Amino acid sequence: MDFIFSEEQQQLRDSLQKYISKEYGFEARKAIMASKQGYSDKVWAQFADMGLLGAAFAEAHGGFGGTAVDTMLIMTELGRGIVIEPYFSTVVLGGGLVDLAGSEAQKQAVLPKIVEGKLLLAAALGEPDSRHDLNCVATTARRDGAGYVLNGHKAVVLHGESANQLVVSARTAGGERDAKGISLFLLDAKTAGVQVQGYRTIDGMRAAEIKFANVKAGADSVLGPVDGALPLLERAADFAVSALCAEAVGAMEALNAATFEYLKTRQQFGRAIGSFQALQHRAVDMFIHCEQSRSMAYLASVKVQSQDAGERSRTVSAAKIQIGRSGRSISQEAIQLHGGMGVSNELAAGHYAKRLAMINATLGDVDHHSDRFASAA
Repeated sequence: MDFIFSEEQQQLRDSLQKYISKEYGFEARKAIMASKQGYSDKVWAQFADMGLLGAAFAEAHGGFGGTAVDTMLIMTELGRGIVIEPYFSTVVLGGGLVDLAGSEAQKQAVLPKIVEGKLLLAAALGEPDSRHDLNCVATTARRDGAGYVLNGHKAVVLHGESANQLVVSARTAGGERDAKGISLFLLDAKTAGVQVQGYRTIDGMRAAEIKFANVKAGADSVLGPVDGALPLLERAADFAVSALCAEAVGAMEALNAATFEYLKTRQQFGRAIGSFQALQHRAVDMFIHCEQSRSMAYLASVKVQSQDAGERSRTVSAAKIQIGRSGRSISQEAIQLHGGMGVSNELAAGHYAKRLAMINATLGDVDHHSDRFASAA
């Protein structure tokens, strides 16, 4: 495939790459990671000024009418810098759900604020027993007059602690694993009965356990069709997975570059260890893994826009499988080739490896997507 970026896309990528390399270095990231909220307001405001927060949304909602390819370019650079700001949770997954399922009034109320950097979203979809199955929803939304009352527990909600609003999947009908009977709700995070317990994940980002105890939601808080939200959830998740694949490619590229540079400078037996043929072979394997992953990420960013659900799911799952396997292989080799320093917090290699491990576990690991690919085929 002849995949050539437009001049505007190249400028977007170059400007973000330059900003991250100059203003978001490894030490600056460590300081942000150690802060209580786990992200920088200053960096988030800069992302808004650069137009990153509006790249995925239509001009009618304050955005720039970008495509999945634009999101891929942004996520690749965020992965290269192992950026921990809530771009994925707010813009890609949370904002993507509102953009896909929301009414025009809901979009106008939410998306322009995201673009301006004034609103953070989190998607509360997973549960303690759901693993990676979006249809496994035990959280209930019971009819109460014109509105609903929500009860349940959502697990590992990315950046849920800092979110102003939550997109919540809840069961309005049927059994716990039924495809039908799932609805989406847009709730204020400060609503009475919403209990949030935040924590840091292994890759330095933030997540939260969120419990709902008799939380009242008005009829206007419903996103999309009542009882019929699963197809929208799956489509938004496919878009989010394609973005995660792009982020992983950026992390792999940076991890490879750091490892190859180390091989050139680390001296053993009077010469650089990169001169040893056995290590050169391992470096070539790392390079091939990265190139294969890049090709699949490009393909996913194009096919994720397909209206054919089968084609979309097969391509996205294939990309996630490739990314998961390659990410693990590259991480293991990089840490091995760096020696004992590879697992220390003082070196970036370990941080990239942890992020790649979390990407593999987010919205379906290799095993989950292998089963999904086989079912779709």
